[in-house]
Amino acid sequence: MPMHDWTTVEAGIFHAFYHRWITAISDALNAGGLPEDYYALPEQIAAGFGPDVLTLQGGQPDQGGVATTPRVLQPRPADRVTTQTEAEFYRRKKSSIAVRHVSGDRIVAMIEIVSPGNKASRHAVRSFVTKACELLEHRVHLLVIDPYPPGPRDPGGVHGLIWGELTDAEYRLPPDKPLTLVAYESDEVTRAYVEPFAVGDTLPDMPLFLEPDGCVMVPLEATYTTAFDLQPRRWRDVLQPPKG
Repeated sequence: MPMHDWTTVEAGIFHAFYHRWITAISDALNAGGLPEDYYALPEQIAAGFGPDVLTLQGGQPDQGGVATTPRVLQPRPADRVTTQTEAEFYRRKKSSIAVRHVSGDRIVAMIEIVSPGNKASRHAVRSFVTKACELLEHRVHLLVIDPYPPGPRDPGGVHGLIWGELTDAEYRLPPDKPLTLVAYESDEVTRAYVEPFAVGDTLPDMPLFLEPDGCVMVPLEATYTTAFDLQPRRWRDVLQPPKG
């Protein structure tokens, strides 16, 4: 199913879809998409992560004190890294998917889907970017899905703003691919795996890192289709008019 143009409907319509997509992704991860010692939950995360944030470097001790290493993680995609930083940063906003490790139920990764509200004001954009930087500063890996084109507050998309905070470098979206998927691998450096896309494109699976050089692939196309098929027909017809 091709990506739809969500700018053609009110923010509330995307908001309803957003929650279905969040649930579909979480369900897919929990139904075999994650190693058995991880789980995903849609939840709201406040600013100030502190001790709740888990940094996985290699294996972590389980409750019996024996080091465990996830058995189904894949190495980082060799063909997707664009650049890497020398440091990481800050903080806060909205409903997301948190992936936690069973040892202490601590956060290891987050999935954020950008909504119209995240771009509605200078404050909203800044809040989203600051939250992303805080996650990366705490070595929480991050997958950001930005299905909205850039505007005056984010000329390079939200990734452009995040990357600017981390590196002081400018990121330019390809003119024909104004939407962005980006997986951040947070370690001693932060690596960004950027996949620009456009309305009408099929969504690729994207890596979600659970530890440095260890990721699972998130089935974005399959979960997007599941969520969209459950939308009211009235809005499916607006977003995807019948052919002919």
